[in-house]
Amino acid sequence: MKHNLYSVLRAGFPADLDTIAVETDQGQRYRWRDLEQGSARLANFFDSLGLSPDARIAVQAEKSVEYLLLYLATVRAGRVFLPLNTAYKADEITYFLGDAQPEVLVCSSANAPWVGEIAANAGVRHVFTLDEDRSGTLLELSAECSDEQIVASCGPHDLAAILYTSGTTGRSKGAMLSHGNLWSNAQTLKDYWGWQPGDVLIHALPVFHVHGLFVAIHAALLNGSKMLWMSKFDPRQVIERMSDATVFMGVPTLYVRMLAEPALTPARTQSMRLFISGSAPLLIETFEAWRERTGHTILERYGMSETVMLTSNPYVADPRYSGHSERRGGTVGFPLPGVELRICGGDGATLADGEIGGVEVKGPNVFQGYWRMPEKTREEFTEDGFFKTGDLGQIDQQGYVVLVGRSKDLIISGGFNVYPAEIEGILNELEGVAESALIGVPHPDFGEVGVAIVVARPGAELTGDALIEALKKRLANFKIPKRCFIVDALPRNTMGKVQKNLLRNQYQVSFS
Repeated sequence: MKHNLYSVLRAGFPADLDTIAVETDQGQRYRWRDLEQGSARLANFFDSLGLSPDARIAVQAEKSVEYLLLYLATVRAGRVFLPLNTAYKADEITYFLGDAQPEVLVCSSANAPWVGEIAANAGVRHVFTLDEDRSGTLLELSAECSDEQIVASCGPHDLAAILYTSGTTGRSKGAMLSHGNLWSNAQTLKDYWGWQPGDVLIHALPVFHVHGLFVAIHAALLNGSKMLWMSKFDPRQVIERMSDATVFMGVPTLYVRMLAEPALTPARTQSMRLFISGSAPLLIETFEAWRERTGHTILERYGMSETVMLTSNPYVADPRYSGHSERRGGTVGFPLPGVELRICGGDGATLADGEIGGVEVKGPNVFQGYWRMPEKTREEFTEDGFFKTGDLGQIDQQGYVVLVGRSKDLIISGGFNVYPAEIEGILNELEGVAESALIGVPHPDFGEVGVAIVVARPGAELTGDALIEALKKRLANFKIPKRCFIVDALPRNTMGKVQKNLLRNQYQVSFS
């Protein structure tokens, strides 16, 4: 039992279980005892269904505290949690249910008719509903179950969750995360980010993703910290609640939206201890604007579905790296304690500091492999056990990790390597540019060339030709995009990442 993730998190609950654990934006208050008893009741309900010991429980439901209870119940019962993005449509749900073969599916009442039909065709034994207003058949049917439960005995390598990757380059893969992967990473982050007694977390992230489900929730539970729970992100509401909180985690887009609010001031943020950003690159402009407006320096970190968190800028001086304590914009900090990280070339050789190559990692946080894809799993691990992340990066002389893009985003133009992050960084510094994305498209002469997609600031009048001319003054010719398009917005997924695959599809025939 000692390795069950729930037992580890439960050990962090305060002695007084009648204090408030979660306060929602709708005014509901949940005690720590409610989390304990509510998750026990649901765990007992799952046991009553006669599920397989490794049964997958798939969930596509809106954010609610009951969703949190469902997650805790799944792991304390020793089953496998499978969160699904609420934006997924029929074809995607069909694939995930067919691949994961869950025994239970929980969905919203509004989606139950079509999701239930897909589940029936996929052989899912049980379909229940759960809505954000605390209604649904799952809660109704489990109401009579006991609120005391014996936590299932699990080893550190036993499966706790499956997270499907975005699938932007072919078949979506299910990353298998164990109890040990999750609790070891949670403990590391609690220590590295200096969680303190009395910390209060503003939770405004989705709960179907590593960031909101594992990083934010695990840290708060493990520290016995109250959460201010918001069903959806509202910049004004978040800023208003900062006086009652100490920690906020968000994707870069959330910081940009809060910077647009006049209410964001040093006075409003004076009780805050830490702002953390991840899931997508944080622009230097946003990093600096936040520090200027609030007096706080955002801590950027780096993680992925397969590894949870890998690196982080330091909260305080890191003795492993000459006592560096600077949170450096444009970097994702140092490898977390217990994580080995190296930069490798195409031949697998480890590169020197400053050289760009593939990021490879090893540690207790690294996943068990891809669900029912043993060959793909073998391909993604080196012979000495390092996971090839697919990211390109470098390590500077102080040990800070700098990411320059995904390997699939690398543009090889006329035999030269072009790293999109470098060009995007310079584009974003140009007057009138709000943000940009560089993609590679086929070209008859060079094989592949860069095309820049740029969003203008409000009121700015930009032309692609003028931006290209500006780049020519700062970059080698082979790095210059051959074309530049001005658009209203860049396509993003729910976590704020620019969907370059969609841009490549849209502009791939630019030179045909």
